[in-house]
Amino acid sequence: MSDNLYRGYEVVIGLEVHTHLRTQSKLFSPAPVRYGDEPNVNTHPIDLALPGVLPVLNRAVINLAIRLGLATNSTINHRSVFSRKNYFYPDLPKGYQISQYDEPTVSGGWLEIEVPEPGGKRGAVQKKRIGITRAHLEEDAGKSIHDSALAGTETLVDLNRAGVPLLEIVSEPDLRSAADASAYLKKLRAILRYIGVSDADMEKGQFRCDANVSLRRPGKELGTRTETKNLNSFAYVEAAIEAEIERQAELLDDGEKVVQATMSFDPGTRRTAVMRLKENADDYRYFDDPDLIPLLISEEEIEAVRKTMPELPDAKRDRFERDHGLSRADATTLIASIALAQFFEDTIAIFNQPKTVANWIMRDVLQFLREKTLDIEDLTLTPQHLAALVSLVDSGRLTVTSGREVFVELAESGGDPEAIMRERGLEAVQDTGLIEGLVTEVISNNPDSVASYREGDAKVLNFLMGQVMKATKGKASPAEVKSILERELQN
Repeated sequence: MSDNLYRGYEVVIGLEVHTHLRTQSKLFSPAPVRYGDEPNVNTHPIDLALPGVLPVLNRAVINLAIRLGLATNSTINHRSVFSRKNYFYPDLPKGYQISQYDEPTVSGGWLEIEVPEPGGKRGAVQKKRIGITRAHLEEDAGKSIHDSALAGTETLVDLNRAGVPLLEIVSEPDLRSAADASAYLKKLRAILRYIGVSDADMEKGQFRCDANVSLRRPGKELGTRTETKNLNSFAYVEAAIEAEIERQAELLDDGEKVVQATMSFDPGTRRTAVMRLKENADDYRYFDDPDLIPLLISEEEIEAVRKTMPELPDAKRDRFERDHGLSRADATTLIASIALAQFFEDTIAIFNQPKTVANWIMRDVLQFLREKTLDIEDLTLTPQHLAALVSLVDSGRLTVTSGREVFVELAESGGDPEAIMRERGLEAVQDTGLIEGLVTEVISNNPDSVASYREGDAKVLNFLMGQVMKATKGKASPAEVKSILERELQN
C-alpha cells in the first residue's frame, strides 16, 4: 500500500483513543480502580446509578488532563462541561454515560510522528504533524462478557470498570495509512506513560482505539467513514485498518456506496464486518449534566502542573543523540519507555561510556526481556550490576563472550559480576607471554594451515585463532590473539 493512494483512492484516517487515567478511585465515586479482581466487587451506589446518589468529581483527573494537554501542544480550556450521552447497553447501569462533548477540557493540539519516507533511502524518515481535535474526560462503561465457556448462551456483566476515569483523545483525520496510525498510537502511548497520566496497558484495556476510515478520489470531498471499535493492539489496529480500506475499495470499485456504520474486526479472518449502523451525535441526545457544575481551571493551576512536567520522549531522544553521541535509531530504542531510558542513564552515571552501555542494553538486556516476556521494571539486573560488568569487559578482565555468560546469571539471579567471574574461573588471560607461547605452539602444530595463510588464504587465520582461544578456554582477548598471530605469521 502506498503512502497516500490505494488503488487510486486517498485513504483518510482519524483515531479515537480511550485511555484509563492513573487514579486510585473512579471518576465520580470513591470505588477503587483495580485490575484482576473478582467481577463486580469494585462498585459503588454512584456507579450502579442507585436512586438518590449524586456524582462527585475526582479532582485528581484534572491535573492528569492538564498534563496531557501540555504534552500534546494543546489548549487547556479554562471552562469545560460534563454532559449526558444517552444510550442503552447491559453494562451501562444509568442508561447514559457522563462525558464531555462540545466543551472539552483539552482541544486544538498536535503530535509529530515519523514514518519511513516513501521511496527514500533505508532509514530515511518523513515527519508528519497529526492534529488533535480534543481530549475529553468521561467515565468508562462496564464490560459485557460473551464467552460461552463462562456464560453459556447468556451475557454476563462485570461493572468493576464502570466509572473508571477515561480521557478520549480524538485526532484530526490527518493519517493516511495504517503505518501512520500505528506510529501515532505508539507515540501517544509513550507520552501517556512518560507523563504519568496512564499506564496504558493494552492487555488490561487501559488503551483502546476506534479507527475511523474513509476513501476518496484525490481532490474530491471526504468519503463516508466507518468506525472500527475497540482495537487493543498495534498489530490489530494496522490489520483492521488495512482490512477496512480493502473492503471500502472493493465496494467503490463495484459502484456501490459505503454506508456509515460501526464495524468489528475478526483477527482470525482478518476482515471487518458491520455491527450496526453508525449513530450520530443527535442520536445520543447530549445535554449538560444537571448534577455537575462546569469544570473551571485557572491559569495558576495550569502553570503549577507545567512546572512538574518531565522531559518528553522527543526531547530525551534528541539529548541522547546530542550529549551521548548515540545514533538516532539507538536513541529511539532507548527512549521507548521511561523506565528503559532511566536504566540507561543510571548505568552511564556509574560507567560513563554511553555507546558501550547502549550496545549492551540493546543487544543483551532487550533480548533477555523478549525471551522471558518481561518488562525492564521486572529485571533482577540493576544498573550497578550492568555498569560493573561492562567495566570488567572494557578493561579486558572479561572477554565479551565470558561477559555475556556472566550477564545471563546476573539477569536471572542477580549477584556481583566480579564474584561470578571468579567463581566460574572466567577472568581473561592477560599474560601476553602466555598467549605468545600458545601462539607459537599452534603455529608449530599446524604447518599446512600456516603455509596456506602465507600463500594468501586469509580465512585460515580464523582457524588458527580458534585453536589459540581453545587453548585458553576462551579467556584470552580475541583482538590480542589476532594481533600476536598476525605478527608471528609474518616471521
